[in-house]
Amino acid sequence: MLNIKVVNTGHQPLPAYATHQSAGLDLRANLSEPIVLHPLERALVPTGLHIALPDGYEAQVRPRSGLALKHGITVLNTPGTIDADYRGELKVLLVNFSNDDFVVNDGERIAQMVVARYEQVQFETVSVLDETERGEGGYGHTGVK
Repeated sequence: MLNIKVVNTGHQPLPAYATHQSAGLDLRANLSEPIVLHPLERALVPTGLHIALPDGYEAQVRPRSGLALKHGITVLNTPGTIDADYRGELKVLLVNFSNDDFVVNDGERIAQMVVARYEQVQFETVSVLDETERGEGGYGHTGVK
């Protein structure tokens, strides 16, 4: 298991996995007062967490499926990427796509965070790419069946 250093300047517990096989850790709102998200409104919600990811890792902030399905609340820049060299507070950009106001309360699970390995790449300029069956077919090219 990977150890990640964390500073918790908030009053919520550290992120935790809901089940033994969960991929995402639940992030909680760390608020002094509730935030009301009106329809189509967005807000940056603080978590009180600061992390130090090891080199070669990123954290991805993703929506919670229950909030999306039941309330139309999602993470606007999903997945939001937290780079290994970022040390600021983790904040979640929520948006309300429903027709009703939604209240974000202190301690509410607002998103999930998945930590993943990545590799940096170096581009090599060439004059032609190898052929594939798909070729230059773009969005929707392979159909729905």
